[in-house]
Amino acid sequence: MSGELLTENKSWREGLTGYHYLVLAVAIMGWMFDTMDQCLFVFARQHALSELLGPTATAADITRCTGTVTMCLMFGWAVGGLVFGMIGDYLGRTRTMMITILMYAIFTGLSGLAQTWVQFAVFRFLVGLGVGGEFAAGAALVAESFPAHARAVALSIVQAMSALGNVTAGVINLAMASVISPAEGWRWLFFIGIIPAFLVIIIFFFVHEPESWVQARSKAKGAGLGMGNMLGLFTDKTLLRNTIVGVLLASVGVIGFWGIGVWSGELLRKILNPDGLAGLKAVTEQKVSYALMSQNFGSFLGALLYGYMARSLGRRPAFAISLLGCLIIIPSAFFFTNSFPTAMIFFFLMGFALLAVFGGYAVYFPELFPTRLRATGTGFCYNSARFISAFAPAIFGGLAASYGLRNAAYMISMVFIIGLFALIFAPETKGKPLME
Repeated sequence: MSGELLTENKSWREGLTGYHYLVLAVAIMGWMFDTMDQCLFVFARQHALSELLGPTATAADITRCTGTVTMCLMFGWAVGGLVFGMIGDYLGRTRTMMITILMYAIFTGLSGLAQTWVQFAVFRFLVGLGVGGEFAAGAALVAESFPAHARAVALSIVQAMSALGNVTAGVINLAMASVISPAEGWRWLFFIGIIPAFLVIIIFFFVHEPESWVQARSKAKGAGLGMGNMLGLFTDKTLLRNTIVGVLLASVGVIGFWGIGVWSGELLRKILNPDGLAGLKAVTEQKVSYALMSQNFGSFLGALLYGYMARSLGRRPAFAISLLGCLIIIPSAFFFTNSFPTAMIFFFLMGFALLAVFGGYAVYFPELFPTRLRATGTGFCYNSARFISAFAPAIFGGLAASYGLRNAAYMISMVFIIGLFALIFAPETKGKPLME
């Protein structure tokens, strides 16, 4: 263990080869395009549902359906994460990445062809299957390909660069708003989301399975153990504890992000256009794009910060600092945001705090499980949380319709206290090798 601890003192880049950077680039692009799709949905969903529900729909109807469709995406995400987590351990990291990337790219494009809000919800569920499955495979690929001294920073970079996917979506939305009205351009936003399918070609020809996975598969066959057998997460006391801790931590962040964070655009639209959807104009959508880009630049820095805090202070202290930041900053952002300039400041801070927590998932979850269950465990933690928290957008939509966006944010922000409680039972993995 002491030798492993010494590796933490190296520069994280020491000893890395060109192949390491290729793996990092592939994982970054896979997750970045994944989050680009999610953010395009956040930009387009209100306009899409306004058209699909028809002119008789009220603002409250659109708000409720927005929560419901988002819930469908999250259920798909949860199912995909569980299923493809097991497939990632059984079939391999690279094959699973290719399947899931194709799924979310194709069904994103098909979302632009929806003719009813039910069709739209179904396509978002199918997109969620691919989105949920990609993260566990990509995180396992990076964790197993990088040496111990570089693992935390490399994984935090993958999560941090996902924020650039959101920024890319913001740029796309901004460009679209300058040439076509938001109410008419939402379908084109989804058509653009099919582009990530081309990443599959790079993975197929240039990325191979990590050697540790190949060896683990061979050992598992010899010992009669199943690769990706989810029951293994519950039959060992240590793994059971790690699984419960992971699910609790993930639930807190997912509720915070999808139950509160993604509603920041609606908050700003309401501030800039108190008359509702009828008053939305291209200039409003441009300001929303700038504010959400600010939020995602904050997210980029927050996820990076977690990696460096985890490397120097430990995984548990880094989580504690990040969760306390969310508990303070997110309610403050909804309380103090009352104009476009304040949105630029507080959305940045909100993104910084939230993605610091998500940076922890990328670093910490692969370290909690052995190789034969790494993608399974990571996917189970991350995506069981989505089952638990899938109702958060619908609950927030209902609370917002009844009590307003700000009060809904205050109520749901209390969830971060649960994350701090879970840290009491969380193992510290700093300086320890990956479980074999």
